[in-house]
Amino acid sequence: MKNRKTLSRSAWSLLPVVFTLAWPTMLEQIMQTAVQYIDTAMVGTLGTDATAAVGSTSTVSWMIGSTVMAFGVGFLAYISQAIGAGDPEKTRRAAAQSVLAVLVTGVFFTALTLLLSPFVPVWMQVDPAIRSTASTYFFILYLPMLPRAASMIFGTVLRAAGDTRTPMRVGMFVNLINVVLNFLLIYPSREVSLFGLSIPVWGAGLGVVGAAAASAVAFLFGGIAITVAFFRHPLVSPRGLSLKPDREVLIPCLKVAFPNMLQRFGTSLGYVAFAAMINSLGEISTAAHTVANTVESAFYIPGYGMQTAAATLTGNAVGAGDKARQKDLARVIVTLETLLMVLSGAVLFLFAPSMVGIFSHDAAVIALGSTVLRMVACSEPFYGVSIVIEGMLQGAGQTKVPFVYNIAGMWGIRIVGTFLCTQLLGLSLISAWACMIGHNLFLFVFFVIYYARGRWAKGLWQASPGTESGAS
Repeated sequence: MKNRKTLSRSAWSLLPVVFTLAWPTMLEQIMQTAVQYIDTAMVGTLGTDATAAVGSTSTVSWMIGSTVMAFGVGFLAYISQAIGAGDPEKTRRAAAQSVLAVLVTGVFFTALTLLLSPFVPVWMQVDPAIRSTASTYFFILYLPMLPRAASMIFGTVLRAAGDTRTPMRVGMFVNLINVVLNFLLIYPSREVSLFGLSIPVWGAGLGVVGAAAASAVAFLFGGIAITVAFFRHPLVSPRGLSLKPDREVLIPCLKVAFPNMLQRFGTSLGYVAFAAMINSLGEISTAAHTVANTVESAFYIPGYGMQTAAATLTGNAVGAGDKARQKDLARVIVTLETLLMVLSGAVLFLFAPSMVGIFSHDAAVIALGSTVLRMVACSEPFYGVSIVIEGMLQGAGQTKVPFVYNIAGMWGIRIVGTFLCTQLLGLSLISAWACMIGHNLFLFVFFVIYYARGRWAKGLWQASPGTESGAS
């Protein structure tokens, strides 16, 4: 009993460390979600067609972004464990290799997305009337793919080094630029009433194209700003180091990144197939799905904020060979995550119609969007637990099992189920979201079982005996 109390005190003493890493990521995601809300609401004033044009290719965007982010996961595991093992040389060498990763992925995906932009809306079964608009939006959005890759990978490297505040600050300015340019580029010149005064405001009146241009400029700024911060960082700056491929660093990073990349690509491709089947149900279903996804994203913020803390701190503990700290971190983070996701799920369930109403005034879209949101609200705590356990596995460099679970859940449950329900049985969007919830519950069950077996915390290399943790 005494040992149990001591362990409990030891575990809960980690709370300040967890929150120090988690809150900037949560705040960053809150701001990103707020801007996504504003974007959707601004575009939504142009009509359902505009909302559908912007939302119809969003899953392809997730697929590309998540594939690039997979490289960041490899560097996160390596760098966090190197810091935990007290090895600054490995830390900086890995940071230098992340520059090479940005250059390769940025150039490759720029060429790929620009070449495929005319075909993406066709593959996504977008209504022919809005395909041209959707294609133009997608093309403009991916012009700054190189700085976007820098934001994703360098941001992950900084978080692996325990610096979650710099990506948050950069994100604040990116979001501010996006909102201001949206205001100026989407709408035509007009007069705005302020404190009883009528003030003329210039506007380009570009509509959906203006929204894409605003995002592109914001991404360009974000990539430049995060790159400057990365090169100035005292712990991970690659200044003076060679950018030639370093096999000793790249091989363990790629062993982590490759399964995660396959997982992200496979699940994102599943999202594309999922969205394509929903798009085939008509504009109301597409708009309701787009709006519901936008609303729902805000309620995963606690999960992904805690996942960042879980990955970094677990990597530090694994690098230091501190198994007791790994167990304590897991208990604290899973408990906190469950409480936060129960609360966020309750809020989502209660206020679903009001939140959908922010983005659409169409009664059919509001009714359908509210129904699917209330369904998914009930599964939030379960999905939250799987998110943080996956974060711990990433920090430990264990990505093969999450790859298997995610692919099996996505394609075996969500995609097959949605195809049967919507394409063969002629059921509605509600059935598709029921299959999505089944996928989330599948992940919860299998991640909990795998975590409980305790075979995952091996790390990328064996820490030296007696090495102290570098976690802050």
